[in-house]
Amino acid sequence: MLNSLINSIKRWRKPEEPAGPRVVARSDHNLSRRDISRAALTVMKRLQDAGFQAYIVGGGVRDLMLGGHPKDFDVATDATPEEAKALFRGSRIVGRRFRILHARIGREIIEVTTFRGHHSDGEEHEAQQSEHGMLLRDNVYGDLESDAVRRDFTVNALYYTTNGFEIHDYTGGVRDIEQRLIRMIGDPSTRYKEDPVRMLRAVRFAAKLDFQIEEKTAAPLEELAPLLRNIAPARLFDEVLKLLMSGQGERTFELMREYHLWQHLFPDNAALLDDPAALELTRKALRNTDERIRADMRVTPAFLYAALLWPAVNREQQRLISKGTPPLPAMAQAAQKITSSQLAHTAIPKRFSIPMREIWDMQLRLPRRNGERAQRLSEHPRFRAAYDFLLLREESGEIEPGLGQWWTDFQQADQEQRQEMVRSLQRDGGGRRRGRGSRGGRRRKPRTE
Repeated sequence: MLNSLINSIKRWRKPEEPAGPRVVARSDHNLSRRDISRAALTVMKRLQDAGFQAYIVGGGVRDLMLGGHPKDFDVATDATPEEAKALFRGSRIVGRRFRILHARIGREIIEVTTFRGHHSDGEEHEAQQSEHGMLLRDNVYGDLESDAVRRDFTVNALYYTTNGFEIHDYTGGVRDIEQRLIRMIGDPSTRYKEDPVRMLRAVRFAAKLDFQIEEKTAAPLEELAPLLRNIAPARLFDEVLKLLMSGQGERTFELMREYHLWQHLFPDNAALLDDPAALELTRKALRNTDERIRADMRVTPAFLYAALLWPAVNREQQRLISKGTPPLPAMAQAAQKITSSQLAHTAIPKRFSIPMREIWDMQLRLPRRNGERAQRLSEHPRFRAAYDFLLLREESGEIEPGLGQWWTDFQQADQEQRQEMVRSLQRDGGGRRRGRGSRGGRRRKPRTE
């Protein structure tokens, strides 16, 4: 299906056509208004009726050309944010670095951006760069052509208009869709320095579209990867969700390792990937997440972060135990250390960090099944996630299999069968049964008369 669409795109190009800006006529492309959200079309029409230009731009056009069904559509216009805001009741302007209008149409919010100009043409209050070349503020406005060359990749710089139903291509995006390439517009090193997150976007789009990263676009990645450390951890957390929780997490992970980006987002995980069990756990967690997303099942960053950071937490806990720290305090200290280390790179909101740590804590509790503990553990709000995590640990070879199957059987058993399973454990000496006097205090000596 995809190959046939690519072949149809190739037929749009005529061998004799000159290089440079081109307009793809309605008869030469497969886009249809029927595939664009009514809210986006409403925004375009309202802008056009007010005398402004308006185009669907970016991923929406790209994905429609590839036969996809995008849910989000962005609109680009020559109206300033203030001019556009006056046309949409309840809209608001957001952003400081890039000022964008969020136009609310019914329940949908359409992102409306003003055509960007070259930041070197702006006043100091409109365009600012850091000492590393990163853009701190960029509200210089321009025209359609300048906006196109200011976008990141050629495949994201295609514009569709309902005036004539044409696609405008200033950067060769149609050609790169044909060739299945992610190509940076302009000098890659300069563009990455302006915004290092573009390095992550290159990998994300390559994984999502199953494209290759063009050679010159890929060349500076390893050298410039440390610039990711200059990005706010909160922004990188948002990028991690896009990278790893969009259905291509495992492929994205492999590309990030290939281009030496992974260690700048998850250094504690990257440091342990020489361990086959740690590498397999990481891959299986990402594969599991991909499969759940494709099956339209619930996923949470808490589980994924628990898996990515677990090898480092486990190693630190074992180190503390070897120095005499009891297992439970060792787990608490290891979790605190590794979580704090990760927060220097990507934020982890408390709504995810708390369940993440509960999943880790449950790994120490799941082997303890004597008495009423098994029943109480199975009723814990975090039991299912901890159980799934235990299975991943077994499948990756970190621990011997067996405990996971016991818990699988326990969940499927009725109450009488559960009681017998626990009694059987106690008869066999399993379930980590502890005798009296083993709660930390001294054991009493027997009385002598």
